[in-house]
Amino acid sequence: MEIRIEHLSKSFGKKQVLRDITFSAVGGKCIGILGVNGCGKSTLLSLLAGVQRADGGAFYFESSDLFQDEKRRQHLVGYVPQGTPLIEELNGWDNLLLWYDRETLKKELDGGVLKVLGVDAFLKTTVSKMSGGMKKRLSIGCAMAQKPPVLLLDEPTAALDLSVKKDILRYLSQYKKSRGLLVMTSHDPIELEMCDECYIMREGVLHPFAYDGNIHTLMEKL
Repeated sequence: MEIRIEHLSKSFGKKQVLRDITFSAVGGKCIGILGVNGCGKSTLLSLLAGVQRADGGAFYFESSDLFQDEKRRQHLVGYVPQGTPLIEELNGWDNLLLWYDRETLKKELDGGVLKVLGVDAFLKTTVSKMSGGMKKRLSIGCAMAQKPPVLLLDEPTAALDLSVKKDILRYLSQYKKSRGLLVMTSHDPIELEMCDECYIMREGVLHPFAYDGNIHTLMEKL
């Protein structure tokens, strides 16, 4: 399984945010997108997820351009944005029912992705009363409802405590081992250790970056 992003571009008015973005990846790998705030990282993921429309370019899954097939993209691509894509007035169970049928939901809570993420522990909690870690785990659980082979994550463990980070990264490692493909934006050295390839976004252009675990080198490149 392979994805290819080719010549992706996006402008807002006269400001070009993304310029000729091109990269590829195969199943079982994690791609890290780094860069300062406002450089276009989140915009890139939102285009791949279909939240915004690209001005040009293609997003291939195998031979299919997912920009031309919204239904196929919804089935193949999961997306966890930086914010909370949940309905605050509903509890965990009711949010999940927007994504899962009841039979599948119970199965995933008993021994599937939702169990691994620990979502079963706060099903009755209203989202507005959840901690940041609960919201993030629930968001990932919702994104995995279709068991997508591609998962997009915008700074998935930002501002979370270490124990929650470990739980989320443990699941993402399992996802990789099952041949899932991750594309994540990040500044976190712990997250970057998961990445097989990294790119730095500068002025809307992606530059390959070999992260060697040295955070000082990373900060200099940013």
